[in-house]
Amino acid sequence: MLALSRKKNEAIVINNNIEITILEVKGEQVKIGIAAPKEVPIYRKEVYLQIQNATREAVDAEGMEALKNLLGG
Repeated sequence: MLALSRKKNEAIVINNNIEITILEVKGEQVKIGIAAPKEVPIYRKEVYLQIQNATREAVDAEGMEALKNLLGG
């Protein structure tokens, strides 16, 4: 992990096409802005983990159903 210090209105650039800017700092809360191409998905981590879990559960359920069908049950 790369740790950087940034102040309000300062930014970092990732892969030449993603820019993250510090918009505001209030106490322990930091507001950031992200400029990225439309095809780059951006999620809060807790939402991303929910999507991953739902996808995993769906794949597991499909796999179990396919196995049941394969075994004739």
